[in-house]
Amino acid sequence: MKRVKMVLAYDGTNYCGWQFQTNGITIEEVLGRALSELLREPVVVIGASRTDSGVHAEGNVAVFDTENRMAADKICFALNQRLPDDIRVLSSEEVPLDWHPRKQNCAKTYEYRILNRKIDMPTQRLYSYFCYFPLNVEKMRRAAIYLTGEHDFKSFCTARGQVEDTVRTIYRIDLIEEREMITIRVVGSGFLYNMVRIIAGTLMKVGMGVYPPEHVQEILRARNRQAAGPKAPAKGLTLMKIEYETELKKNIIGKNEDWEYHLIQTEIPVKGKAYLFINRCRPRDFDRLLARVTHQAVRNGARQVYVCDKEEKERLVPGKAYGLYTFRHGHDMLELKKKVSPPEGRAEDREWEEVKPWQVSDLCALYNTVFYTVPNSATVTEDEFRQWMANSRWHMFFVRSQGKIAGFLILVEKGEEVEIDSLGVLEEFRGRGLARKMLKSVEAVAAENGIKTLSLGVSSINAAAYSLYRSMGFSGETVTSRWYVTEEGKRESVSRMPSDDLAGDA
Repeated sequence: MKRVKMVLAYDGTNYCGWQFQTNGITIEEVLGRALSELLREPVVVIGASRTDSGVHAEGNVAVFDTENRMAADKICFALNQRLPDDIRVLSSEEVPLDWHPRKQNCAKTYEYRILNRKIDMPTQRLYSYFCYFPLNVEKMRRAAIYLTGEHDFKSFCTARGQVEDTVRTIYRIDLIEEREMITIRVVGSGFLYNMVRIIAGTLMKVGMGVYPPEHVQEILRARNRQAAGPKAPAKGLTLMKIEYETELKKNIIGKNEDWEYHLIQTEIPVKGKAYLFINRCRPRDFDRLLARVTHQAVRNGARQVYVCDKEEKERLVPGKAYGLYTFRHGHDMLELKKKVSPPEGRAEDREWEEVKPWQVSDLCALYNTVFYTVPNSATVTEDEFRQWMANSRWHMFFVRSQGKIAGFLILVEKGEEVEIDSLGVLEEFRGRGLARKMLKSVEAVAAENGIKTLSLGVSSINAAAYSLYRSMGFSGETVTSRWYVTEEGKRESVSRMPSDDLAGDA
């Protein structure tokens, strides 16, 4: 058994869309029949985007499984001999058996073409929408800016599209004017039913002067299909390409007037952990945001998702179902403080050395090694270390013991207070009192420089570090953040989660 991926182009004029229908012929039906005849076995084709009746494609993607021994890259040539002239397989290749065209992170590009002239042109009638009213393209560009980014596009989804979550991300909208042809190019992570056609219809209303560009923002806020413009005809829409991610994004940031979050995926490949900071979120959107972003992390390979709601510590309810997931309280991050006391006698010799810019990679590797198993210690990148080093308030040191690098120390100046951001000791040097010695040295140096207070953070479940800091006189225990983690046994239905597109075009 092998799975074959195909890239497809087709003229959708004579078809009732992609997905099999009882009332007319479809692209899926023609492909499946031709493949079954070619390979002499029943073949089921799975498409990435199920375009609607009359919609075209230059880069749709589909897969099928086969027992046939024909080379995957040769199938496209043999298959094209059996297909009608308005359908072509541009390429074919073998992919892993678990590769699914609708369950991969990707960017989809659609184009909607508008022929903007006084008299229609017959040669363009099947692949563009004719609009005789002069369109102001500059106003359409200004309106399109409001649609870029992550938003709830409920106003831009046909009501019969049965989807629970109407949030999507548009990476870019370009309006290209070439003589009398206006092309609206939309690139996004996924689209709702008829979403691009409704965007096109709405932008045309802006171009005609019916809506001012700023009204598009009000349409988004309304979350009501009746607020947006009409759905543009299908013949102007073409699915141009689908580009799949080749490596996992380390950070995903979602930000608009309703919410802001940061999903850190750096540790998914190695530890299976993802960290979600919800910086702010309106109450009406909180449950859906948590369910959606948690699912995205799990689909990307996370076995555990840690969540910190920075706006309200108690808003996330343990045991409550958020989509497919429930959470339990994991731990709290505590801030401890200590008043700096003058050192008794002579301060101990400091075995520190400041990290030089060319040593950042060594510090990064050391940091991630030491904190690999420490609760809530996310992996840090070299770029992040360089950003910290560029800030004059941050100070980074290697800690030495008997001439060898044994750990590191990171301090942050905060006026009359110094925060011990990180203190780590390599495993082979632990149990020798090195961390205690370093804390004493930091306090001595702080006293010499007039610093009044030391502060540091520790996880409530990091018993060894907590005990050390308390024994050194740190106290206060202010909860700076509360962390929840996905419960085990709640991911068995991940494969049943709705994909980006329902039946029908974008």
